[in-house]
Amino acid sequence: MEKRVLIGKIVAAHGIRGEVKVQCFHANPLNIDKYGSLENKDASKTFVLKVTGNTSANVRVKIKGIDTRNDAEALIGTELYADRAALPELAEEEYYLADLIGLKVCLKTPEHVIGKVAGFSNFGAGDIIELKLNDRKDTEMLPFTKAYVPVIDIENGYIVVSSETMKFAEDDEVEDGI
Repeated sequence: MEKRVLIGKIVAAHGIRGEVKVQCFHANPLNIDKYGSLENKDASKTFVLKVTGNTSANVRVKIKGIDTRNDAEALIGTELYADRAALPELAEEEYYLADLIGLKVCLKTPEHVIGKVAGFSNFGAGDIIELKLNDRKDTEMLPFTKAYVPVIDIENGYIVVSSETMKFAEDDEVEDGI
């Protein structure tokens, strides 16, 4: 397992005094300053954050030593990583998505390996798991739900998916309640 976890990304400058907007990738965005110093992707820079507010989609943060809008704009796109030891323990059946990337993907049984987990996205309606299947050039995306991903076994290094593609209703099929 990684010793660091991606918990946010600087997406914009805010105001003229060096504040930034951070897109958070964890359950409690207003706690992003509770995990100690954060690092950029290659660990070449360390950031000390203080949450100053929030917007509908992001958290406003003041970073120690960043005092102008120009300084803040230079950080746009910077990913923020926390030391795993600073993060809270997870409940049963909760996972850090970073721990799932790279796991083998198995179709219906652990013996039928079809690829690996390539990443995750969230476009507002829930997490989407991205799979790199062995027999395809492109990746496949599935909802990250129990219906599509019924088994996650980090200890043994695999997940089980119920299907390698999304299931869509035929145009002439009527769904319940519609």
